[in-house]
Amino acid sequence: FDLRRDNLGHGEICGQLIEQISVELREIVLPEQVYERVIETGGRYSAEGEELESLDEAGLRCDLEASFADGIRSVAIVFMHGYRYHDHEAWAAELAAEVGAPTAHLGQEDFFDAGHRYVAEVKASGAALELGLSSHAPEQARRACEAGADYIAIGPVFATPTKPGRPPVTLDYVRWAAKNIDRPWFAIGGIDLDNLDDILAAGARRVCVVSAILRAPDVAGACRQFKERLLSAAR
Repeated sequence: FDLRRDNLGHGEICGQLIEQISVELREIVLPEQVYERVIETGGRYSAEGEELESLDEAGLRCDLEASFADGIRSVAIVFMHGYRYHDHEAWAAELAAEVGAPTAHLGQEDFFDAGHRYVAEVKASGAALELGLSSHAPEQARRACEAGADYIAIGPVFATPTKPGRPPVTLDYVRWAAKNIDRPWFAIGGIDLDNLDDILAAGARRVCVVSAILRAPDVAGACRQFKERLLSAAR
């Protein structure tokens, strides 16, 4: 499973309370669906952090086990609460490991702000789970490596609609990663066939791509082009 918090195939509703009575809903934009299945887990919290509905651990476990039995290997877990609790994301990764997920991915804040220091704290005993962490700057990559992350995500390299408002880290960070990261890492964010050569020239040999594939007229053809150019750069 690839369990991510960001851009889970659901649009985010931006609301503003007006005189504590009405809610103004802005335009909802649904990003491309990049997961085979989306699981919404119970749990409601107010903006002040008050628990309105407890997390449904049993339900989430059941849904994960059912997805795994169905052959699904890419699942997005959506927490339907209005207040962000990073320990919930780490808890979901632990649960996924217990179910048998081969891979889980967390943001820096989801991992470290939940109180974890090492990846081994999240992995179930004996689990073969590979846990990756996002990073947006060299100090975050170093911290992820020290925590024992199995792989690191570097980005967003370019501006991307799947990370609205997140400033790009630019090719400078990719060049730094190529020289300093001692484990698998992936360049991510705004990558397409037009800028792929720049990514490869900066030292990347693994990339994560969403829009450039899902929006391509020929999805299979786009995948082949990415694969061929990545393999060529690796020779």
